[in-house]
Amino acid sequence: MSAPTPAYQTRFGSLKNYEKGRVEPISDNVRHYAFSNCFEIASKSRPYEKVVFGQNQIYVLEALRAEGASPWFTCAHDEFALVMDGEVEVHLVQLDAAQQVGDAEKNGAVQVEGEPRGKKMGWMKLGRGHQGLLPKNSAYQFRVKGEPGVIVLQTCKGDLSVEKWAEICQLQ
Repeated sequence: MSAPTPAYQTRFGSLKNYEKGRVEPISDNVRHYAFSNCFEIASKSRPYEKVVFGQNQIYVLEALRAEGASPWFTCAHDEFALVMDGEVEVHLVQLDAAQQVGDAEKNGAVQVEGEPRGKKMGWMKLGRGHQGLLPKNSAYQFRVKGEPGVIVLQTCKGDLSVEKWAEICQLQ
């Protein structure tokens, strides 16, 4: 007879109500893992600071505190924004060639200089659990009218990616 399977409970957090991440006993070396929490990271971050909290080679997950209006960003590759808390509008503009990131090998988002020039693509209203595609060579701006929220951005590590591993991870 096998041992009973432990019962796990999924709990969804928010910026106002989250549980600090912690190490749970496992039958592996805890040094192989880093634990962090996107809500805790966003609670201590500046609005739209792109804090890396997960990385696999060049690919990263960034936690963003969504508050007010962000600068306009663009990227040479697609990105995905997953709203973890709050309600966020994402405004999109198909950039003219002059404002596009010229190097297709350039990883990560860059800030658009000045106002984006090009055809307006519309906007998305994303709530908790909604994901939106941020197409390559388009400009995007996040806007929050109410309480701050949290966005997890799936992207590639770039110049705007901020690493705070010593501050955000619990290693033991």
